[in-house]
Amino acid sequence: MLTQKQLDLLEFIQKRLSKNGVPPSFDEMKEALDLRSKSGIHRLITALEERGFIKRLANRARAIEIVKMPNSPEFQNNTKSDIYSSTTTPFSANSSSAPIESVNANEIPVMGRIAAGVPIEAISEISHNVAVPGQILRGGGDHFALEVKGDSMINAGINDGDVVVIKETNKAMNGDIVVALIEDQEATLKKFFVRGEAIALEAANPAYETRTFPHEKIKVQGRLVGLLRTY
Repeated sequence: MLTQKQLDLLEFIQKRLSKNGVPPSFDEMKEALDLRSKSGIHRLITALEERGFIKRLANRARAIEIVKMPNSPEFQNNTKSDIYSSTTTPFSANSSSAPIESVNANEIPVMGRIAAGVPIEAISEISHNVAVPGQILRGGGDHFALEVKGDSMINAGINDGDVVVIKETNKAMNGDIVVALIEDQEATLKKFFVRGEAIALEAANPAYETRTFPHEKIKVQGRLVGLLRTY
């Protein structure tokens, strides 16, 4: 089942590939579909890939291959009712491509950047909002998002440029990935461990050393509950 926007994007990509052999850029897709952000295009691309209509080729820029079209033989058994029209196009990468309405998407503030490397100054100003699937926000409470800068959490699947979703809390358990405020000045994203009378902030990259601080110098500001990624 495709949304109308997914179908529009698939046809746009197919036309561009037929014309010059090169798929359109995300900016061109965004303009063609009249979307406000490239994150919406990413979600459409992810949905098309999960449903087997396209394939993205690794380590190649703008490398998208059309696998099938709705008029291909393997799609002929479907009817027009299989094309689901919706005015809301974003999809959650963690919801099996269900329309974002079905997972009760909510907007949360993006507070700026958080270091996943050498700690940077604490961020407290809202830069913009981002839509997050409701399943990530389950359990209630206040949430905010931060853009990751650095690669110290790469082995935990958190890359430079990712947006992490944080649940506000001042408590953490050993092994939790938290936003930690160091001496009220620096904020960092790290694994949290209590070691005797100290707090250890551990990277998920062997290139970075674990940093240890007295309890009173660390304030937990939130715990990681989700991650958003664009390509």
